[in-house]
Order: sequence, then structure tokens, then C-alpha cells
Amino acid sequence: MTLPQLRATTILTVRHKGKVALGGDGQVTLGASIMKGDAMKIRPLLGGKVLTGFAGGSADAFALLERFEAKLKDYPGNVPRAATELAKDWRTDRALRRLEAMVVVVDADVTLLITGIGDVIQPTDDVLGIGSGGSYAVAAARALLAHSELSAADIVRHSLEIAAGIDIYTNTNIVVEQLESKR
Repeated sequence: MTLPQLRATTILTVRHKGKVALGGDGQVTLGASIMKGDAMKIRPLLGGKVLTGFAGGSADAFALLERFEAKLKDYPGNVPRAATELAKDWRTDRALRRLEAMVVVVDADVTLLITGIGDVIQPTDDVLGIGSGGSYAVAAARALLAHSELSAADIVRHSLEIAAGIDIYTNTNIVVEQLESKR
């Protein structure tokens, strides 16, 4: 018997006008059924100096977030190094290699994607989306960045709402967190 696939979320981050915003929806589905509509997929770390968002298996994502937080404590203030060390572990640790999740990490300096195959990617334009509606949210965010004067948080919120109108695995129960950005 094959179990239905668990699908969850759209996560989006935008860095704009001296702020970086990270947001996500709250939907978790199992097959064709909505299991939860208000899941929290955005987590502040290091006393709110770092924000993370995840897509994929919830238990897998929580395991990765715990390990990432430990790496942040090992390399305080150095998010790229902590992300690289987590990616190394992810690639080499047999148990971690089976985890199916992606994590977006932002702080005042950097936007990073940590993938399930051990990659650490920094987007060129500081717009990054993951999850089932990630591409829709990124497209909306890029359009809003080019043609509006909205804040980073408003761009994230409106883009996630647009994605929710297209992607059946994304809802409008949106949480957005924001930090000061050095860029």
C-alpha cells in the first residue's frame, strides 16, 4: 500500500528597502485532504536575528532546524558558515540524507536556501521561494518589486496570496516576519 504524499507550503523571502521579509502559508495536505490550515513554518532563531522557513516533511524540517540552530551556536553571527556546515552534515550523514525538506535562512546580510542534497544557494536578486507554490510567489514578488512601492513584508504577503489563488497546496493563512537588512 502506498501512502498519499504529504504536501505542505509555500515559503517566500524578499529583501527590499532595508528590510528582509520571510513569509509562509499554513496549509498541510495529505493526498487530496487538507490536514491542517494553520501550521507555523516560519521560525526565528538567535533571539530573532535569524529567520528560517521550511518546506517538505515537517518532522524532517524540524530535525534540520534543530541542527541548523546548533550550527548557529557553533558559528555565532556567521549564517553562511553555519549553513555550509549543516549542508556538509546533510550530505555525509546517512540519517540526514533521508530527510526530505528545504530550509530558507535569512538574516541582516544574507538570504540562503539549504537543500536536501546538501546545496547552499544564495539567490542573485534576493527573492527566493520554495514549496509547491514557490515559483508562483517568486513571479508575483518580482512583478511587485518592479512595479510597486510596497514594503518587503507587503510584497511577501501579496505574493503569497497570489500563489494561494493558483496553487491548491497553499492557503491564505499567512505569517510574515521581518528583519532589518544591511542591503
